[in-house]
Amino acid sequence: MDLKIPVMDGLEATREIKKLRPELPVIAETAYASAHDRQRSLDMGCDDFISKPISKELLMGIIRRFI
Repeated sequence: MDLKIPVMDGLEATREIKKLRPELPVIAETAYASAHDRQRSLDMGCDDFISKPISKELLMGIIRRFI
């Protein structure tokens, strides 16, 4: 889930998704990589966090944990 998307903030979109499908993993991704942004994403329901630019290996490792 990109945290900066048009119309609805990515964290708000995550909250809405989790209301409908709480078991569905959501991985936050953003260019803003502070510890505060990471914690805020996790607090808002994201299951993990990755910052841009995204490493293919890191992303695949995160995805593997959820499948």
